Amino acid sequence: MPLILSNDDGVHAVGLATLHRVLSRYADCLVVAPSGPQSGVGHAVTTEAPMILEALGPGRYGLGGTPADCARVALARQAAFAREELGESARAPELWLVSGINHGANLGVDTYVSGTAAAAREAAILGYPAIAMSQYVGRHRAIDWEATARRAQRVFDHLLERPPRPGMFWNVNLPHPADEASDQEIVHCPLDPSPHAFEYARRDGALHWVSDYHSRPRRPGHDVDVCLSGRIALTEIPIQPEAAPR
Repeated sequence: MPLILSNDDGVHAVGLATLHRVLSRYADCLVVAPSGPQSGVGHAVTTEAPMILEALGPGRYGLGGTPADCARVALARQAAFAREELGESARAPELWLVSGINHGANLGVDTYVSGTAAAAREAAILGYPAIAMSQYVGRHRAIDWEATARRAQRVFDHLLERPPRPGMFWNVNLPHPADEASDQEIVHCPLDPSPHAFEYARRDGALHWVSDYHSRPRRPGHDVDVCLSGRIALTEIPIQPEAAPR
């Protein structure tokens, strides 16, 4: 089962290296990720400007584009390879795309602006199973990437035998518990549609976005509440946003 890896933090990000280390135990991995940080670009794609694709090593490329661009380029490459090997009607068999591991959570309404989620969403649009994975960062704390790798492997053991339904992708948010050695419950939960509480502060003649991510609104049992309460949040997200319940 070949795997395509991407992200929005950039091809040199430690989260992507951690993801590759975990997933290379399962299959051969092709890395196509943005050449530099692309956080918060949502599902933007490049249509007017040329993109540079730089080979950085065997099966590892940096693309001068967005995460959604990376998904398109990587999946097109694998589809072309399958046609060469298997015939014109073939496409890469059992191909998954995994995006992450993002430095910071992508919970609730974050998924609509997240480049991490966009790479997975683009794969789902093109008909491939996909996972977006993010690591929540607790207040005034640093990520222990070894602990993140252990949590991620538990999730992949759970998910890689469970493709999302057609037109959907898995969105995974890993918690940041005080005890990094502990095992956290894996919870399937809905996406929280609550808006962020924020304001704009004027400094030096410009507006600056101000918000407390850790105290954001949350609905009980939804992904924000699950992750921020110390559990692993798994959410199946449709490529077309659903209306928020009233």
